[in-house]
Amino acid sequence: MTARFIVFLTIVFVWQIRVEAQESHSLYQNQNFPHQDRYVYQADHRFHTSVRPFLKAQVDSIVRFDSLYRIPTQKKAVDMIFNRSLLQYQKGDFSFTLDPLFNFELGKDPDQSKKSWINTRGVMVNAQLGKMVSVSTSFYENQVLFNDYRRERVNQFGVVPGQGWPKAYKKTGFDYGLAEAYVSFTPGKHFNFTFGHGKNFIGDGYRSLLLSDHAFNYPFFRITTDFWHIKYVNLWAQFQDLTTGHPYGEAFDKKWGSFHYLDWSVTPWLNLGFFEAIIWQHADSSGVRGFDFNYANPVIFLRPVEFSVGSPDNALMGLNGKITLFGDHVFYGQMMIDEFKIREIKADFQHRMNPSDTTIQWGWWANKWAFQIGYKTFDLFGFKHLDIQSEFNYVRPYMYSHLITKQNYGHYNASLAHPLGSNFWESVSFVRYNYKRLFFEGRYSYAKHGSDTAGLNFGNDIYAPYTTHAQEYGNYLGQAREVTLKYTSFMVAYLVNPRTNLNIYVNYTMRKENSLEQSLFTFGIRTSLQNFYYDF
Repeated sequence: MTARFIVFLTIVFVWQIRVEAQESHSLYQNQNFPHQDRYVYQADHRFHTSVRPFLKAQVDSIVRFDSLYRIPTQKKAVDMIFNRSLLQYQKGDFSFTLDPLFNFELGKDPDQSKKSWINTRGVMVNAQLGKMVSVSTSFYENQVLFNDYRRERVNQFGVVPGQGWPKAYKKTGFDYGLAEAYVSFTPGKHFNFTFGHGKNFIGDGYRSLLLSDHAFNYPFFRITTDFWHIKYVNLWAQFQDLTTGHPYGEAFDKKWGSFHYLDWSVTPWLNLGFFEAIIWQHADSSGVRGFDFNYANPVIFLRPVEFSVGSPDNALMGLNGKITLFGDHVFYGQMMIDEFKIREIKADFQHRMNPSDTTIQWGWWANKWAFQIGYKTFDLFGFKHLDIQSEFNYVRPYMYSHLITKQNYGHYNASLAHPLGSNFWESVSFVRYNYKRLFFEGRYSYAKHGSDTAGLNFGNDIYAPYTTHAQEYGNYLGQAREVTLKYTSFMVAYLVNPRTNLNIYVNYTMRKENSLEQSLFTFGIRTSLQNFYYDF
């Protein structure tokens, strides 16, 4: 009798799961084409906008993405070009799509007559296996020629920002590949399990000081839990340190990350998020440490656990917040804490109040924290599809660095947070407008950062161990060689097919670093599914 009852409960449970199951595709989030944002940011929906990428089923409950830009037609060729995937098949609860991916770009510096180009080809396959499982895989093959500041960045860090480790192509170009994939399982309305190789983003801004999609792809396992007005994210990931190892010999050193993020919709107009992260090296002085199961518990506080094992790892904590007023005026912000002492914070405050007092020891190097404040709104002044966004980011010297380089907050020679690393402040603003499938964007950013100089560590390079800090006290934001960075761009694009963000575009960029000014005019055709950041 007991066995039959258990079998009966199991059947009922599985049936309920299948009834409540959702499509679990993740929607790509490209900053230039924020199709869903104006809908999911409406306060009445209480949508957890700080966890990206969004799940398609959750967005579809607010607005059907497929209907946003659809061109009505009875012609299959027109439908394939402008509305749907190149190849698609559906039978029952199984569906399959295949799309080409590419970026063919030509660029020229009007002042120096130097040409640049990008030649990207790839393919993306998506499949829905029943009501609970979705699969996605994509691959990009790239050859590029950068005759501008981008080349200098690749030579400096040895990687194409966010896109991987390149090989030489002909005399002055680069060749590299990029792969992304995930398997997503959604057994009901409360849980999603994703095992993937890609990126994650926590925040409501253009930048994230908690976890951004700036660095290269990495393997991860993510559990997303939705209940009441709460979204809770557990993320485990493996990162790579390129400062050791040889690309054609031994493998790069590995490190691990465990992340918890809880986003609470306190009211329809207020969201509060709590973030914590632990980074630890794969192999320590005792040998191979591997994945530390002390950090496997999905509901435990990570910092006390890190302390209980001897505080060998890099622990960070943060806050994320969003206030939505009058329907579509969004004020957002973040705070990230690495290390600090209240006593030293008080000393900094006393110094600001009385800078002539030489007895105050201020500017302790280990006061490591960062914050962001921002604002965005949609349909400005009642003009439909006219949107603006502006934010300010502030990151103290030595933030995200660690005693052991292999435990810093970085991956593949890039920061897991902001492209500028640390020791900087930045203001970045956007104006966006679209009319049907025509998109316009203007942006301007201004940043000041202190660049490490004379072989000394002044807190800009997160890959420098913080034990090499140049001075114990007297540290301030922008110290060492001050660099002023201005970045202006204008883009006009026509969205050909929203399924893959296939667009034809023209872009003008002007970048000025101190007195060195460069401009770049580009045009091309591309599938804009990912965020690749060149504004550094």
